[in-house]
Amino acid sequence: MSIKVTSLPDAEPRPRNVAIGTFDGVHRGHRAVIEGADTVLTFDPHPLEVLHPAATPKLIMPFGVKRDVIEGLGVEELVVIPFDEDFAHRSAEDFIEHVLVEKLGAAQVSVGENFRFGAKAKGDPAMLEAHPEFETRVVPLVEVGGETVSSTRIRALVAAGEMEQARRCLGFPFMVEGTVVKGDQRGRELGFPTANIVPDDRFAIPGHGVYAAFASGVPAAVNVGVRPTFESGRGVLIETYLIDHEEDLYGKTLRVAFVERLRGERAYHEVEELIAQMHRDVDDARRVCAGFTQ
Repeated sequence: MSIKVTSLPDAEPRPRNVAIGTFDGVHRGHRAVIEGADTVLTFDPHPLEVLHPAATPKLIMPFGVKRDVIEGLGVEELVVIPFDEDFAHRSAEDFIEHVLVEKLGAAQVSVGENFRFGAKAKGDPAMLEAHPEFETRVVPLVEVGGETVSSTRIRALVAAGEMEQARRCLGFPFMVEGTVVKGDQRGRELGFPTANIVPDDRFAIPGHGVYAAFASGVPAAVNVGVRPTFESGRGVLIETYLIDHEEDLYGKTLRVAFVERLRGERAYHEVEELIAQMHRDVDDARRVCAGFTQ
């Protein structure tokens, strides 16, 4: 059964176990909050895009990926708050009474211990616990490797190319999704045709380098960067070579799950050097993907 996605104004009240949060990344800490919930209540856009646009972080995942990951946790309904200036000015008590109780009919509410809500972030878990209309479940922060799991930590790991550490915090590989665009055919000329994605500036991407990955489930070698061997004048591209797989992907959506960074991006004096390295990269990526276990 696929997850039902509902905009808050369209939600029908029913007894619900609701998990609340922005849940960018749906990492291990978020999963602990969502566990046992049949409904996830989240915000789109990210509240900081409205409250402090200049402070908005690079998001870990687009909405479509977040929806699919939450669905994989067995959640029945994803209720989305269209976050805007009006909603930002609603008091914490108003949120509890009119959203959780009246609109959603919450029987249980689950939040992380650092969750804040309402105008000026005055609402906290203690305020929720003071309401007898529903049971409140406050979930402690989760640690991996002796450090708290957070979206901020994961963004830093992704930017550094630390895919294995990011995966340990997320509970699954970091993913990028985008529409495949026509490139300059450079990869095809070199014998390695690639599916190219121009990354969206709103989202985190791995640091420049070559990675082993899965592209829509197919083992792949992926270059993230500006291709220093060639003066292309292009910005950052995510170039994905699907191993032992031929398919016309132009205009299609490709989801790339990064497994391991193989090397940094570097320039080569001779094209033959680059081609030899690309063969090694593909062999390495094939080996890493074949041995990958979640």
